[in-house]
Amino acid sequence: MKKTLIYLPLGALALLASCNFLDKPPLTTLTPNSFFQTSTDAEASLTATYDALQLGGGVAQDLTVMGEVPSDNCTSTNGDVNAMEKIIWVSTTNQVNNVYRDAFIGVNRANIVLKYVPTVSMDTVRRRQITGEARFIRALCYFNLVRAYGGVPLRTTPVEGGTPAEVNLARSTSDQVYAQVVADLTVAAAQMPLSNPNRATQNAANALLARVQLTQRNWAAAQAAAQKVISGGVALNSSFTALYPAENKGGESLFEIQFAGNADGGNLLPDEILPSPLATYSYPKFNIPTAELISYADTVNDLRWAYVGNVTAASGKLIGRSHASYLDSKPGTGGNSNDVGPFVYKWRSLGNGFNSVDNTYVLRYAEVLLTYAEASNEQNGPSGDALAKLNQVRQRAGLAALTAASPQALTKQALRNEIDRQRRLEMAFEGQRWFDLLRYARQTIADGTAQHAVTALDIIKQQRGAADVNYLLFPIPLNEINNNPLITQNPGF
Repeated sequence: MKKTLIYLPLGALALLASCNFLDKPPLTTLTPNSFFQTSTDAEASLTATYDALQLGGGVAQDLTVMGEVPSDNCTSTNGDVNAMEKIIWVSTTNQVNNVYRDAFIGVNRANIVLKYVPTVSMDTVRRRQITGEARFIRALCYFNLVRAYGGVPLRTTPVEGGTPAEVNLARSTSDQVYAQVVADLTVAAAQMPLSNPNRATQNAANALLARVQLTQRNWAAAQAAAQKVISGGVALNSSFTALYPAENKGGESLFEIQFAGNADGGNLLPDEILPSPLATYSYPKFNIPTAELISYADTVNDLRWAYVGNVTAASGKLIGRSHASYLDSKPGTGGNSNDVGPFVYKWRSLGNGFNSVDNTYVLRYAEVLLTYAEASNEQNGPSGDALAKLNQVRQRAGLAALTAASPQALTKQALRNEIDRQRRLEMAFEGQRWFDLLRYARQTIADGTAQHAVTALDIIKQQRGAADVNYLLFPIPLNEINNNPLITQNPGF
């Protein structure tokens, strides 16, 4: 079921004083205090907070580009993403600016909900759920910020004016931001139900918490959070292929961004990654699968990468062959070279071109199982418990279950390599690969015995000629540096 979104101003409700589209006599001006009167107002403010996740700096475009194009999963000749591809980003690079900006829009909208909705006279259960959902969104936005930029200004109250004292804020440490994320998710999980169609839930909060703790190498906490989801009544969908496009398919979807398919709520990404005529027109695409990734995958036996069937346009023209995760497109009569080769096929462009109605996964149950397996292995080495979780993902992909005697499970390092492999193959193109490579690099820095086949430092060295640790973070955007005299830049930028 597609969520119908109610769009409030981009200024995160701080601009309510100038709005006139909400006709609520006898008010002549709207302020937050005069707006938050009814349950309808509370729901509208929450919808505006969800709306922030649809912005171009999120998974609708730039966060997914940031999470894949620097990695070994994707390449592109498109000039708009060249800095990500070559790891030559600077403080004015579009993705660097847009991810930062739009995450803080989400933070501010969540902060407004958390400040004002508790004052609204309404059903107390629903009011508690609303604040839980707002905490989840704030945590998601701050998690995306801290893993990309390191410590950032930590705002837990809304910016509603323009005074320097309110706007200018120094950076908190990464540890402080992570602590806030964990606190928000812990409270959110307690305030939200296990299931709630199209919205954040208890399972979503615990799944995100597991990812957060894994990123921090808090293995026991990551395993515990993952176990809560495993015990929360969810399961893998029986078919990997049927997961895409997202569109709220089955219990495996723990949280996805909904897109209504209009100029204020459409998904840009499908048109930017698919060949024409699935896309509106032909041009060099974003997030093209690398030849190395295609050769790394088993395109015969692995159901995530094996041939599924032919893909045709509405006209009946053959576009290419679907391999579940990617589309192998061949030249046709009058074809353009931009439309030849492998393309990401986890989005199918369900309509409206650059304002697609395709949803985008943020959290899936398969990741939770892999997180549990990794966290367990990092603490205790190979175990039947870890293999049981990993095998669910492998067997859904048509791969044989591993046993304690399998070569992939003989040592902690061997199982680490196998879990890394399954994460890459399972979640390819979903915006996680670069962030996985970043945490692999940091794990090896923290513990030299923890080796990974590929880390972010390997990719950085390949692209830049040296394994520059400064590129384990993105720079703070120049606009923020210029506008906030209290903020400092990351080293190397």
